[in-house]
Amino acid sequence: MDATTSVHPAPGDGDSTPTGSIAALRRLTPYLRPVRGRLIGSGAAVLGSMVCGLMIPLVIQRVLDGPVATRDTGPLPWLLLAVAVLGTAEALLFYLRRRLVARASTRVEAELRADLYHHLQRLPISFHDRWQSGQLLSRAVSDLSTIRQFIAFAGIFLVVNSITLVLGLLVLFWLSPMLGLITLVFAAPLVMISSRYESGYQVLARRSQDQVGDLTTTVEESVLGIRVLKAFGRGPQLTARFLKQANDLRNTELAKYRLQAKLWAAILLLPELGIAAQLLFGTFQVVDGTMTVGTLVAGVTVASYLSWPTDSIGWLLAESNQAATASARYWEVRDARITVTDPESPRPLPVDGKGEVRFHDVRFRHSGSGREVLRGVDLTVRPGETVALVGPTGSGKTTLTALVPRLADVTGGKVTVDGMDVRDLRLADLRTVVAMAFEDPVLFSASVRENVALGSPGVTDEDVRVALRIAQAEDFVDRLPWGLDTRIGEEGLSLSGGQRQRLALARAVVGKPQVLVLDDPLSALDVHTEAEVEHALRSVLSGVTALVVAHRPSTVQLADRVALLDGGRITAVGTHSDLLATNPDYRDLLSTMDESADEESVA
Repeated sequence: MDATTSVHPAPGDGDSTPTGSIAALRRLTPYLRPVRGRLIGSGAAVLGSMVCGLMIPLVIQRVLDGPVATRDTGPLPWLLLAVAVLGTAEALLFYLRRRLVARASTRVEAELRADLYHHLQRLPISFHDRWQSGQLLSRAVSDLSTIRQFIAFAGIFLVVNSITLVLGLLVLFWLSPMLGLITLVFAAPLVMISSRYESGYQVLARRSQDQVGDLTTTVEESVLGIRVLKAFGRGPQLTARFLKQANDLRNTELAKYRLQAKLWAAILLLPELGIAAQLLFGTFQVVDGTMTVGTLVAGVTVASYLSWPTDSIGWLLAESNQAATASARYWEVRDARITVTDPESPRPLPVDGKGEVRFHDVRFRHSGSGREVLRGVDLTVRPGETVALVGPTGSGKTTLTALVPRLADVTGGKVTVDGMDVRDLRLADLRTVVAMAFEDPVLFSASVRENVALGSPGVTDEDVRVALRIAQAEDFVDRLPWGLDTRIGEEGLSLSGGQRQRLALARAVVGKPQVLVLDDPLSALDVHTEAEVEHALRSVLSGVTALVVAHRPSTVQLADRVALLDGGRITAVGTHSDLLATNPDYRDLLSTMDESADEESVA
């Protein structure tokens, strides 16, 4: 809802061009610097192992052209020892490479994930309103896993295998220029084939990763909303939606595999044809006496050894493309602008503050639609006073309350607490003075104590109990199996609506805020539960400055004054009885509230 947030690519609409994705991959460089030594060491180790592997055919050449050809076995033990040493060194270097790269790649993944999570916490509410949770989850889990795999394997081997191919060709040219030329002629077309493959795979990789995000969203919504789906019998419809998304993902994956299959066919065929041509040419050379058997065997062995670096090109390019796309998706979120920030020169909170809240000609415009929701709101909430904010649906009540703790920032005018513009205060300081409870009492999979103390981590058990007592929640908490230590299930669904709402109120007051902002705390409660929470509210509102969004007459009657918001402006302010007697718009709105409350009571 923050009007100043810049518009970022929607999921699936990001830069999927190879150039853009590769640039996104390059932006990971700062995360790689701390582990650069390990990565270089890992690359050097694997290159060393490949060099050892390339040297073994040269030893084989010496065996065939020496002891075998001359029937002199004197040098044979030393040559066999050389093969054993080279083989052992190859294995040890591969082991060293794995040890070096594992810690480095997982460290980069952990830092990327921590930065992403921290960034998500600081982004404005408007960003989270636009993005599906499944898309964010897929970027934080599967995309970062893809990047880690690239750092640990594909990125290193793409470089090392390329160097190995060059070194292998040099060895072949040294053994026999013609053997090297044959290998080069059959390997060259792979460059063109791989380039064409890369551009097509890039598009499919991005599509697949976005579809994974959509599928994750559907699964998450199905699990969290299982009660609603069962109650309305919508399971089959959502299952059909899930199956369609899963089938779309399957088709995209099959398209990727078809593309890979074509490349693999070429990659496997061309080197094998090259080896056949080497054998044909080499056989005639051996028969003519212009090439030794050892040279031919060494040449074919080197060409065979180069099959893995050659064959892996397609797979490594695929992994590189997926990592590049994953990086682009990662930076789509990390580049989202944080608009609600601490001021450069924050002002301290007034020592003698009493909690007066004032809206001065407040305006707010949504960045996406450009629609101005608030058009000059002027309202003062005096210290210790409770003001109920009422108005028709869509009048901007929730938006107005979000401006006090700076969940969003005004686009015109200002909001002050004790005469200080909230934008001049550190967010942490402001949110110790201003607490908020939302229409939907969100609880977390943690203990009662942790849920109540969420916004005030330094509070004691006694502070938690005082807050529970104020919110009329202490009795039912004591009846839970382990009291304050009882773990609440996901979203608190193991508790009743009234219990969840009272815990949310306890969480709002545990830090002893001067200002309390409540967004429709009695919404969606039955009559009995409403009475419980209303009783708790009377206790909670005592002695604090409170701005309460009200959708029920019972909530309005808790307030000292009522402010009517309509058309983006405050059109009337007064006591409930005064407005009821003098303002026809308020009477009409209240009658609508009564009808809604009656319908909910009957339901």
